[in-house]
Amino acid sequence: EVHLVESGGGSVQAGGSLRLSCQASGFTFADSAMGWYRQAPGKSCEGVAAIDIFGSTNYAGSLKGRFTISRDDPKNTLYLQMNSLKPDDTAIYYCAADRRGYDLALTPNEYNYWGQGTQVTVSS
Repeated sequence: EVHLVESGGGSVQAGGSLRLSCQASGFTFADSAMGWYRQAPGKSCEGVAAIDIFGSTNYAGSLKGRFTISRDDPKNTLYLQMNSLKPDDTAIYYCAADRRGYDLALTPNEYNYWGQGTQVTVSS
């Protein structure tokens, strides 16, 4: 059974940092592209960042430079380092897996597996 479990969310003041983790099991993590998505109240799901099996990355334009996606294949773990956080970053953050390991598209319907999400709240 596939599991993606996010952790590391919480409440932080604007300008602060958080590091999200996503522990994966039940599928071949090293063969899968991985992504982070977020959904704010009243808004649609938004792609944040993606990383393929080669370590190539793709970011939503507005987030590049503040967020960094990385992966540790031996640990089956995906990370998202978030710096200089803003109130607009407040959302539930989800990790997702795409069995097509080369895919860097930030398109939610191309991902096969999803976690339950972790809440990130940034106060001004």
